[in-house]
Amino acid sequence: MREIQTERLRLRPVGREDIKRIFTCWASDPKVTKYLTWNPHHTLHDTETVMDIWLEEYKKPDCYRYGIERRITGDLIGMIDVVGFHHGAPVIGYCSGRAYWGRGYMTEALKAVTARLFEDGYDTIVIEAVEQNIGSNRVIEKAGFEKVADRVAPLSENKKDMLVKINSYRLHKPKSDT
Repeated sequence: MREIQTERLRLRPVGREDIKRIFTCWASDPKVTKYLTWNPHHTLHDTETVMDIWLEEYKKPDCYRYGIERRITGDLIGMIDVVGFHHGAPVIGYCSGRAYWGRGYMTEALKAVTARLFEDGYDTIVIEAVEQNIGSNRVIEKAGFEKVADRVAPLSENKKDMLVKINSYRLHKPKSDT
């Protein structure tokens, strides 16, 4: 997995040295995880357990998982990754610490990851967001995605009791002029 540099960000693999930062910056924050498919981490051990899975997944050729780091400070502020595939199209998920919301970082990261996926041969990219998560829907639309459907469903297997309206978006690879 190659790193990605943007104007303000460095997208890089995460490692064991990031566990405490991931836990404190976003993984343990119920406001960050409110509309995510997983529950907040209660202990560092929760984050360590997930990190073990991520490190194994880095061995797969289709793994796209990036820590989002501010270039100017080196602070890890969030993550963005391909969380699965829908009919062969990568499905993107992301999150960041609340202190970094509303500054355009996630839109910048999302545009960079979609460009990398197109560069690597994918034609369509999928992303979903709970309709009530206004900030996330705004990020997705700013990155050029088009809303193609919505549905009411449980947020995830972990949150079956939470029925939500989920917006589905697609982004298609731009046609080349040649």
